[in-house]
Amino acid sequence: MVTMVEVAPETVVPPAPRPLPAKVALPMALAAGLTQLLAFPRYDLWWLAPVSVALLAAAVHRRRARAGAGLGLLAGLVFFGPLLEWTNLHTGMLPWILLFVAESLFIALLGALAAYASPLVDRHRWTWPLLTGLLWVGQEAARDRLPFGGFPWGRLAFSQGDAPTLRFAALGGAPLVTFVVALAGGLLVAAVWRRKGLPSVLLGAGAVAVAVVGLLVPVGGGAGDKPVRVAIVQGNVPRLGLDFNAQRRAVLNNHVTGTVELAGRVATGQEQQPDLVIWPENSSDVDPFLDPEAAAAISRAADSIKAPILVGAVLRGPGENEVRNAGVVWLPGQGPDESRMYVKQHPVPFAEYIPLRNIARMVSKEVDRVRSDFVAGDKPGVLDMGPATIGDVICFEVAYDGIVRDTVTAGGGILAVQTNNATFDESEARQQLAMVRLRAVEHGRDSLMASTVGVSGFVSSDGTVHQETGFNTPGVVVAELTPRATRTLATQLGYWPEMVLSGLAVATLVAAAVIRRRRPVPGTPGGTDPDPAPLAPATSHTSTPPDEVDGSRTEAG
Repeated sequence: MVTMVEVAPETVVPPAPRPLPAKVALPMALAAGLTQLLAFPRYDLWWLAPVSVALLAAAVHRRRARAGAGLGLLAGLVFFGPLLEWTNLHTGMLPWILLFVAESLFIALLGALAAYASPLVDRHRWTWPLLTGLLWVGQEAARDRLPFGGFPWGRLAFSQGDAPTLRFAALGGAPLVTFVVALAGGLLVAAVWRRKGLPSVLLGAGAVAVAVVGLLVPVGGGAGDKPVRVAIVQGNVPRLGLDFNAQRRAVLNNHVTGTVELAGRVATGQEQQPDLVIWPENSSDVDPFLDPEAAAAISRAADSIKAPILVGAVLRGPGENEVRNAGVVWLPGQGPDESRMYVKQHPVPFAEYIPLRNIARMVSKEVDRVRSDFVAGDKPGVLDMGPATIGDVICFEVAYDGIVRDTVTAGGGILAVQTNNATFDESEARQQLAMVRLRAVEHGRDSLMASTVGVSGFVSSDGTVHQETGFNTPGVVVAELTPRATRTLATQLGYWPEMVLSGLAVATLVAAAVIRRRRPVPGTPGGTDPDPAPLAPATSHTSTPPDEVDGSRTEAG
């Protein structure tokens, strides 16, 4: 008699979720940095910004935090190195390397946090776009403040000058634009990644819809006061480089000459009379309050044009070996009005003042060119120039949300950015002009950028650039601008969009930490979604070791 023994079938355990192979993830991280670079001026391929976000998000997904940090660092180096190359033109390689590596560390942190939050994405796939947008805002919020007051260059929002997404600035400023761009990137990666749930075509359409919705956001600032004619004088410098101000009196004379020549064209009817004249930062590195010859030259220019001039001046004091970077209103027939003066609030560390000077000297002897430290001002740049009240910010200050907003809330009807690009190149100038475009939309203000060497120009309240000058050449441009007192939603909300989005980023990381503590087993009820290797079909149904989702597998990359 044969006894039949029933044998239980072998239990089939679905394969554990895996990250992309290292041989795929590494090129994707490189591509993420490259595509982000191409989104910025001078390339201006703005639509590559969400593609860059998607590439990095896919590369770090399901990896250990340290592997995510490594891939993020790689993407950051590829991006920030070329983006900030203008900083090494006259200071040498080492300061440039230290700067772009320091900036890249924030992208490394982003990569680590995105990798750490992978279990949340695998359990709730709808969170991937949201998580991606929130982490980008949080990363930029930290980078905008740390260290030494931060360096906000390279924010996603500053790549969107020609994009429909720029219009979101009127609702929530640069943080909201960054969030929207990164959200679109998150939708793209969720659409491409092999997954269950919403059809990929819907997610891809959602990414496109984000940009289309931007076209519906009203911009322009609304009605304003009587238009005023504003002239920008770009006097140029004898030579580019750190020693541009070795001939500082020649730089001053260039701006005087440009203004007097404009007055001559007005007198002959070739040009209409301007109401205001804007000179750039460093147009008078000779302190006109201490130098009678400089004061007389500026007065001659103001008297000839018969309009107030906003002069970018370097002023001695208040203490010994201290100076101030200032915008001074110079009135025709009267001279300077010290009650109408703005002192730059955010001097640039290691350029306008030297922290840790002895250590900095070991990095570059060029720090000794800064013999006197610039002292920060403590008031927003709101200057009554008669026909209009100007909101003045100086050079890199245009990158800082709060400094620009304070000029508007304090009464600035037109935004003026005084800058000196003589120590950099045209790429830096165009990156800066892109920031002016965002600020114009953000606050609904007609704006301008006045540079010693270019690029100077006017920006309408909808972000459109007009009457742009060339680089490393003298130029004078005149346009009608409309002063406004209205406030956009972004102006009214101030820091709140960034605070809320950053807070939500922290909340998502806490949620990811809770999921990681529970250590769900892939393929079990309540466990992580057991989909096969992304972007490729499954090749086996045998059990595989758990991956980074539960933190117990080691993998390369």
